[in-house]
Formats: sequence, C-alpha cells, structure tokens
Amino acid sequence: MDTDVIFKALANPTRRQILEWLKHPTKYWAAEECGNFERGVCAGQIERLGNVSQSTMSNHLSVLQQAGLITVEKYGQWSYFSRNEALIQQYLDHLKETL
Repeated sequence: MDTDVIFKALANPTRRQILEWLKHPTKYWAAEECGNFERGVCAGQIERLGNVSQSTMSNHLSVLQQAGLITVEKYGQWSYFSRNEALIQQYLDHLKETL
C-alpha cells in the first residue's frame, strides 16, 4: 500500500465522490442498468453520473485504480469498477495508527 499515492488520489473531490457512488451503487443507479452490480458499475454509468467527459472520467478511474482503491473487471468491451474494500480498510487502519 502506497499511502502517498492514496493521499493524492483522495485529494480530488470527484474521485472521493466516485468512491461514495461505488460504496452505495443502488442509491445512484438502477440495478438493471448495471447487471445487478455483480461485476461492479459500468464505466459509462459512472461517466454519466459524473457529468464530465469520457477522457476526464477515464483519468479519474485510472488514478483510483493505480492507488488500489478500486478494481476493474473487463467483460467484453465493458469495464466494471468496484471498491477495493480490503485496501480501503487497511488504509483507514493505517491512518488510525499513525495520525
């Protein structure tokens, strides 16, 4: 776990918002839109909710993925994103211990 990379990823409010959306996907998307969230949330759905360009959203998702905060599952031409709860918990535990 690279805490500096995670700090940088979380410094952006849009990326924090994406993590919140992925924590409670049924609050933001209909289950039918995303295949009942079995694989996560489709990148296109996140992009529409974020109201930003595809390239901007792609960059945000890439930064979160590089930090390890989200995972991606490719299914055909689609990419599905979900939170990496184990790493998020590890990060929170680290903060409790060090700050």
